[in-house]
Amino acid sequence: MADRGLGRVAAASAAAGCTLAGVVAVTVAVVAGPGPGPTGYVSEAGVTDSRYAAAYRIGIFALAAALLLLAVALPTALRVAGALLVAGGVLTLLSGAVTCSAGCPLPPFETPTVADLVHGGASIAATASVVLAMLALLRSAAAGRAVRWIAGLGAVLALPCSAAIAVAMLTVGRSGVVGVLERVLLAVAASWGLATATTLGLTRATVPTGASGQESDL
Repeated sequence: MADRGLGRVAAASAAAGCTLAGVVAVTVAVVAGPGPGPTGYVSEAGVTDSRYAAAYRIGIFALAAALLLLAVALPTALRVAGALLVAGGVLTLLSGAVTCSAGCPLPPFETPTVADLVHGGASIAATASVVLAMLALLRSAAAGRAVRWIAGLGAVLALPCSAAIAVAMLTVGRSGVVGVLERVLLAVAASWGLATATTLGLTRATVPTGASGQESDL
């Protein structure tokens, strides 16, 4: 109904705002923090002894909220994409709640702690969920032309970048290549989320279908 449509528009607008706030907070923490620059992981900005750890964590939680709100903003026909976004939001919350140790070591070339594995696994799985959500939207006619176009562009950029990161981490490990590619992938995911939320917020989410009182998702 109309109220549900307004609720989705509000959720989409809130998702866009949370995405912007999260990106700004994380960027400040990464740029101003004591991390190793582009050769390190973004998560290193959240290490406990960093003065900008709080800003990093707030940014991550804002991005998690953005994913959850974006799931709410999607039409009901897009259940698969919505479920993937909810999973991504929950995993992002976990990655923000569990702090990695100095350097955020990951296998196979480093020796991680349990917290490192939890944080790294949650971060990787969250990103994978977002990329899969792009593919789910791309394949669904119920998403609408604009949302599908944005999803297609996001997937075209994110898939090769994700593959390159996986190969580099398994063959080279911690390096400038991985650091730069990680930042590119995260920028693509954030841009996709912002563009999708903005598009949904500017478009009527549902329209009534006459006396039956049912809805048709756009």
